[in-house]
Amino acid sequence: MEAKHDSVLMREVIDALVVKSGDTVVDATLGGAGHFSELLSALGEGGVIVGIDADSAAVERAREAFALDRRPERPITHLINDNFRNLARILERLGIGSVDAFLFDLGWSGYQIAAPRGFSFQSDDPLIMTYSESGDTAADIVNTASEQELADMLFIYGEERFARGIAKSIVAARTKERILTTGALVAAIEAGVPAWYRRKKLHPATKSFQALRIAVNDEIGSLREGLAAALLALAPGGRLAVITFHSIEDRIVKAILREAAAAGIGSLEPKKPIIPTHREILTNRRARSAKLRVFERSVAVPLLDSAHPATAYAYAV
Repeated sequence: MEAKHDSVLMREVIDALVVKSGDTVVDATLGGAGHFSELLSALGEGGVIVGIDADSAAVERAREAFALDRRPERPITHLINDNFRNLARILERLGIGSVDAFLFDLGWSGYQIAAPRGFSFQSDDPLIMTYSESGDTAADIVNTASEQELADMLFIYGEERFARGIAKSIVAARTKERILTTGALVAAIEAGVPAWYRRKKLHPATKSFQALRIAVNDEIGSLREGLAAALLALAPGGRLAVITFHSIEDRIVKAILREAAAAGIGSLEPKKPIIPTHREILTNRRARSAKLRVFERSVAVPLLDSAHPATAYAYAV
């Protein structure tokens, strides 16, 4: 599969964050480095930009983008291969006390889809699905989780209506042979759903693959911890932008930001999510489900509990 990535809501993100030349900016999800390149170009001498990604290939893409910027007044740049759930620790290590703008793009890049790591059901690849090179893989979960655990995961993280049937089918398939590829997993999923479901426009494995990816990378836990740390570090008047691509993520982000607003930390600006234009959706199908939420921290805010950043804003799926 050919690698290709177009960052969504590019102009909307740049307009929302209102980055000034001397600001400190964090791109918590480098991905294809598209947003990173634009944020980098908005900064100048005296500015600082921190780019974070659990995928080492994404960090390398950002490094290449930085090398293409030949301006003598480039900002100080830190590129970190880590999960954004460790944001508080990363900022502390860099000696950064407050940040003027944060960006979280929660989608996965075209490069990740094209890489043979099992993110896509459109090619038969090893069933890995991890963003980093370590940790349990999707194959580990598929072959060891109980039928009930698999059903719960598919229903909660994928909102899959046939979660029980798919879980039963997966367990039956793995008793014959370990499920180690995306092709084998797709076959098990299709065997666990009705025939009419397999004929729908949406591929029957779509929601199951989403659920498994979320579980493998503990995306929900990472999101809670990363956003909590960002809110704690956000400078007065600073802005936080989050792009989501499915309802589970968006509900969590909306709840966390609304709780922060209710606590007097800041406000959602605008109150409703920003969505792509029809023109962008026509040129980039990946944008069709994207939602951008923007939070602006108040100039005068109450003291937050920095001793417990991961639990300052919690939301249970």
